[in-house]
Amino acid sequence: MLQVNVTRKADEAEGICSFELCAADGSALPAFEAGAHIDIHIAEGLTRQYSLCNDPKERHRYLISVLKDPSSRGGSKAMHEQIRSGQTLTISTPRNLFPLDRSANRHLLFGGGIGITPMLAMAYELSHQRADFELHYCFRSSERAAFVAMLAHTPFAGRIKFHDDSGAQRQKLDASALLATPDASTHLYVCGPAGFMNYILNAAQNAGWSQSQVHKEFFAAAPIDESANAPFEVELASTGQVFQIPAERTVFEVLDEACIAIESSCEQGICGTCVTRVLKGIPEHRDKFLTESEQAANDRFTPCCSRAKSSRLVLDL
Repeated sequence: MLQVNVTRKADEAEGICSFELCAADGSALPAFEAGAHIDIHIAEGLTRQYSLCNDPKERHRYLISVLKDPSSRGGSKAMHEQIRSGQTLTISTPRNLFPLDRSANRHLLFGGGIGITPMLAMAYELSHQRADFELHYCFRSSERAAFVAMLAHTPFAGRIKFHDDSGAQRQKLDASALLATPDASTHLYVCGPAGFMNYILNAAQNAGWSQSQVHKEFFAAAPIDESANAPFEVELASTGQVFQIPAERTVFEVLDEACIAIESSCEQGICGTCVTRVLKGIPEHRDKFLTESEQAANDRFTPCCSRAKSSRLVLDL
């Protein structure tokens, strides 16, 4: 864990604030790679994850950007309304679950709304590497578009294409046309609201892009219908202990209550932090982190949200 000071809080667009964080003791911050995020401990029991969006070469600061979500579970509302310049916050060291694929010859970055944040760090890193890439930034209107003025002065400004949903038709993103011809040496990176991400991901799937070429990071999970939830059991392979998982509780909640440690972060199945090996049984996958092929293997699952199709799961714990 790190102690950081909020050295700057700024309005970047309608409903979007950025926060510059510097080490409280004035030291250099741990290095990070593009795609990384940090956990911010906003208040007791309230921890949220935010992508780092500044140049990964910078060690004097971390920069995050937060959309005030009307359906917020408390995190973005608290960041906007309670966090001020000069405050000290506790954060985690950076973790990267959304890295660039170094084997690719070309990269297509798609950021929708606040999903531009990890794409900024990726663009900086790819620019330093003199890699071949394009950044497509889609937003509802110019009032809701963060960092537009800043982006015009970046070394990769010529590689950015802006797509304003409220603007002329000719400049709107046509994902089906752009992705019509799959290229084995090109990788796609997608982040943003669920509707935007599904638009890009469906276009890629329909065109025949391989799942291994498509990288995604969801900010929030879609609502899950839990009315048909059924109880099941989990067994810990190391001890043989068996735990009952009621219909209304998750595996993570039950094991956490029993002091069985599983690292967790988002608790929505989008970050992959809690992914756990399954030795026996068939999971019912409800996450947005594992690919379809990874889910089909049924050898891993996310205990924070996924359940079981079989009566028991044996976990590598």
